[in-house]
Amino acid sequence: MGLVGQESQPRLQVGCLAFARTYCMDSTFALYLGRHTLETALLLAAPILLTCMAVGVTVTLFQAVTSIRDMSLTIVPKLLAVGAVVLITGGWSLSVILRFASEIFGHIQNIGH
Repeated sequence: MGLVGQESQPRLQVGCLAFARTYCMDSTFALYLGRHTLETALLLAAPILLTCMAVGVTVTLFQAVTSIRDMSLTIVPKLLAVGAVVLITGGWSLSVILRFASEIFGHIQNIGH
């Protein structure tokens, strides 16, 4: 027995400290994971989407100036540009995906303990 006001056993904390050393699946943590997932998806899709938009606007302006109305003229440049962007940004995209997966698996491991 300890002195008055002191406890002989340490108290266990009830609740979760989000983003601390130990994790718990509460609403704050679920929102964090959802936001982080959407941010990563947007970050990975941005180069391809911006390239498609830029090539689409350029081809549309070219078609308007020259009065060419061929559908294959819009598809082929977009495919070539997207292929080039995927080749250029592939290493960076892979590192972002691996970092995200590593972080998620780390969270899963910490929640289990």
